[in-house]
Amino acid sequence: MDERRHNELVTVGQHIQEAQKAHPTASGEFSWLLSGITLATKIIQSYVNKAGIANVLGSAQRTNVQGEDVQKLDELANQIICRCLGYRETVGILVSEEDDEPRVVREPGAKAKYVVLFDPLDGSSNIDVNVSIGTIFSILRCLPDAKTCDGPLPHILQKGVKQVAAGYVVYGSSTVLAYTTGSGVHMFTLDPSIGAFVLFREHVRMPAAGKMYSVNEAYSPSFPQGVQDYLTWAKGDGGGYSLRYIGSLVADFHRTLLRGGVFLYPPTLKAPEGKLRLLYEANPLAFLAEQAGGAATDGRTRILDKQPTSLHERTPLIIGSKEEVDRVLSFWHA
Repeated sequence: MDERRHNELVTVGQHIQEAQKAHPTASGEFSWLLSGITLATKIIQSYVNKAGIANVLGSAQRTNVQGEDVQKLDELANQIICRCLGYRETVGILVSEEDDEPRVVREPGAKAKYVVLFDPLDGSSNIDVNVSIGTIFSILRCLPDAKTCDGPLPHILQKGVKQVAAGYVVYGSSTVLAYTTGSGVHMFTLDPSIGAFVLFREHVRMPAAGKMYSVNEAYSPSFPQGVQDYLTWAKGDGGGYSLRYIGSLVADFHRTLLRGGVFLYPPTLKAPEGKLRLLYEANPLAFLAEQAGGAATDGRTRILDKQPTSLHERTPLIIGSKEEVDRVLSFWHA
């Protein structure tokens, strides 16, 4: 945080309002939308903190559209976000990892200007073992010239470069919010004594390099040969890298954002198109990474330049410090 802020108590709402001063035509609608996200994540955080005593642990006894086991807290987080955002009149469409289809809460138009895409509880398989988990979100502007008869997909299937905001919340030893609207990445910590997210770092910069890599090496025999070669180098005397892998994307990315390094989820024989979802995982984190000076790619294409073709499309993801991402690619395409 800069010296001017050192003794100030700046909430996320105040921070957004200050940013809007640079845009005289801003109406406050966007900050009202973001306040819905922060409200939802504060409620989710309260359930996460009492998960062992609130009967929200364990499986919900169903699978989602991706074939993954849904946890009780997954369902609860999804409902909370949908309710908090559904009352925001600027929201037209909600897209969740947990829902088969998008929710059109209002027909996109003059008032309903935004599409919100989100993973309500990333890393939910770690809930029962008390590992950090989180919420990831992405915001797009509805297309003004899209035909109503074409349904919601034209508004949703936009390239990542069209995002107007993105962010995540990590529920860990402290609850941290990071967001960007295209003017840098800013971080806030939830102060439980006042119930508000308070600014602690502005214009976060990801280190240009970092000798840490994050990957599930159990799958390494089925990675592309170049990625296997990179891992061999990174662990050898030439690299001297350390492995840091939590198994919760949002937590692994948070560490990489602050300390540098690279996170890898390349294609495998089981998931040749990758495993992570483009719209509500890879795109928002790629937006944050680039705003902090990092990079994100699927191994061939910049993540933010990819044209989505389906709601729950998957992608490989290499994300982190720019030098480290480039180094992985140099092995991959050697």
